[in-house]
Amino acid sequence: MERFIEKKIEGEFDVLIIGGGITGAAVAYDAASRGFSVALVEKSDFGGATSSATSKLIHGGLRYLVNLELGLVRESLRERKTLENIAPNFVYPIANMVVTNRKNLKNNKWIIKMGMILYDILSYDKKFTWDKSKKIPLHSSISAKKVMSVEPNVKRENLSGAAVYYDCISIFPERLTLAFIKSAVKYGARVANYAKVEGFLTEGGKVKGIRVRDLLKDKTVEISGRLTINCGGPWADIVLGLARRVSEDQKIRRSEGIHIITKKLINEHIVTSMTPAGKHFFLIPWRGHSLIGTTDKEYIGSPDEWSVTRESIEELIDDVNSSFGNKELLNYKDVKFAYGGLRPLVEDQTEDVYESSRKYEIYDNSTEGFDGLITVEGGKYTTSRNLAEKVINMAARKLGRKTGRTLTDKEYLSGSEIKDMDGFLEKMKRDNPDFSEKTVEYLSKNYGTEAQAVIDIARGDKEYSMVVNEDGEILAQVAYAARNEMARTLRDMLFRRTGIGTLGNSGDKILKKVASTAARELKWTSARTIREVASAKEAFIIPAGSGQKNKGKKNEK
Repeated sequence: MERFIEKKIEGEFDVLIIGGGITGAAVAYDAASRGFSVALVEKSDFGGATSSATSKLIHGGLRYLVNLELGLVRESLRERKTLENIAPNFVYPIANMVVTNRKNLKNNKWIIKMGMILYDILSYDKKFTWDKSKKIPLHSSISAKKVMSVEPNVKRENLSGAAVYYDCISIFPERLTLAFIKSAVKYGARVANYAKVEGFLTEGGKVKGIRVRDLLKDKTVEISGRLTINCGGPWADIVLGLARRVSEDQKIRRSEGIHIITKKLINEHIVTSMTPAGKHFFLIPWRGHSLIGTTDKEYIGSPDEWSVTRESIEELIDDVNSSFGNKELLNYKDVKFAYGGLRPLVEDQTEDVYESSRKYEIYDNSTEGFDGLITVEGGKYTTSRNLAEKVINMAARKLGRKTGRTLTDKEYLSGSEIKDMDGFLEKMKRDNPDFSEKTVEYLSKNYGTEAQAVIDIARGDKEYSMVVNEDGEILAQVAYAARNEMARTLRDMLFRRTGIGTLGNSGDKILKKVASTAARELKWTSARTIREVASAKEAFIIPAGSGQKNKGKKNEK
């Protein structure tokens, strides 16, 4: 992949996309695969904000049944299956245990049972997956005794048992987002990260393009397009403010969601529990640790000024300890890493953002005098592909193009062209006996059909075969990211192209080794390398002070 804004830009694109999170990436893929000429710009790195702040779940939205949002649940379940199909190396079924309680009506055994039956009915097609290993079974119920035997940290008091159902886990959402970007590029889309939109090009009241600052080269370029699609997520209203050229009050409601990674608290199941306030959260087994989240708390202020605070982390720890009945189960010192982000919500009629719908809206801004501009608001990771299909249906109508139906639900994502995941893993291990099974398995799952190229880099340079963590990751991944995946900063390497940084700081030795590899590949000066290391270390910092609510410098993760 190449940053297209570094070269001369000629002609007019059919579609310009602002935002390189999962929504923008999916829109770019759908548009390019249907024959539109496409350019996408992202002000930071692809998938670097909300799309990386997930619970790593591809789920059907069981909790939306409470609000009788059956359409959203059905759409989510259908898209869950689609992502299993088109991204088999990234998306896997995982057992989810919902503990039931004798005294809490919301977690009553029979109420949960009815919800599970309805969930099974709405996911009637979940067995029709391309790879048979991805089939999802019906829910089951287990006794309190069985719960305690498989997950002994569950709260025993008033425990009546649990319902066990399956959803899916996305093992690396940042790379899954990147796979959508790569798929768009495969069909001819031109993309650039670190490209910030500073204004719109207009003519006679019609949006004709965008003015973009290349943050890496410190220059401004103008890009012409027949239609511009604003996929700015929590920044969508700020992008619209550039079109209006006036300071506007906040239009999007934003919800803060944070996650913490801790010592291992659970075994093989996701454990869903409920806080004393009646909000659900997950304990998720992830890379030998527990991933805990998410929170839902309204955020008022600039999205650029948001960060994870100690207060938010402590609130989540308190929820875990109170829900599991052990005040000493989890302490602040057990937190190895914390990350989070802001979710854009389209519903403003609920007092609590937890109750707000995760539906989305697509606005044709011609109704307010900005013809040639479409804005997308709201949504959730799981349904992004389907959202993109609807956006491009609207785009086709506005541009007077007959494109036919999308093919994004019928083709594998780029790098995910694998019919039999188990067979693929076995073959990769047979073909690469000079690498550990851990390394081969990790690369095969997170790079899919591109894994062999990473291994070949390591095989060609012994230094790049160095293993940097317990998952078996190797330095060759850093080189591959620089050469092929538009990684331009050390944070890109650590958090979005590899998993080297996503469990927290692995120590100065590894950090310096990764930095020196990146410097070698990207030809950084010594001064640049020092700045990159300092920036990476800042991203690892877990807030130590009490912290003020909703204040602080933006943390990339």
